[in-house]
Amino acid sequence: MTRTVWDSSLGKKTVMAVSGLIMLLYLVVHMLGNLKIFFGAGDFNHYAHWLRTIGEPFLHYEWALWIIRVVLVLAVVAHATAAYQLSRRDIRARPSRYVHTKPRSSYATRTMRWGGIILGLFIVWHLLDLTTGTVHSGGFQSGHPYQNVVDTFSTWYGDVIYIVAMLALGLHIRHGFWSAAQTLGAGSHTRDRALKTIANVLALVLTAGFIAVPVAVMTGVVS
Repeated sequence: MTRTVWDSSLGKKTVMAVSGLIMLLYLVVHMLGNLKIFFGAGDFNHYAHWLRTIGEPFLHYEWALWIIRVVLVLAVVAHATAAYQLSRRDIRARPSRYVHTKPRSSYATRTMRWGGIILGLFIVWHLLDLTTGTVHSGGFQSGHPYQNVVDTFSTWYGDVIYIVAMLALGLHIRHGFWSAAQTLGAGSHTRDRALKTIANVLALVLTAGFIAVPVAVMTGVVS
């Protein structure tokens, strides 16, 4: 039964919708947490430490954080796999190469496809930069996330990578939220306008919220 659902296009779209909404919920919380950097190093570092102690003493140190990470990894893998397989299925369904007039993919489709690739590469860079410190520019300091963030956004390439990725994220959310709503049956003639407005607002708020941090470091508001 599960395999039958997964093999269908609707099943893959449903997986994409559900996994996308899980990631969207995380992004909202993550953005709000990032904005604590405007309250200073003490508040930001304390917030980062609190993330590792959620659920104590019932859960051990960092257990809740690892549960969140595992759920996110599963959501990202499921989302990317379903998107790739749907894309390959769409290519196979196109007219033969002997037809001279080739159908062009829509702007939304191209945006979602390339935006997803950009975001996938960004996630890898972001983890290597601020989680493991492997590619960090200023001497990674474990337990000092405030200084690590300032170091990253004190470099031009750190700013460019992050801002480009967040712009791609905004477009991805704008199209993805609408698509997810349609897949899960939330769309209707009376609700379409409201759903489009929610998608636009979410995309704008999340993009602006995430970009506010590198801009603040670049302008000296956060240092």
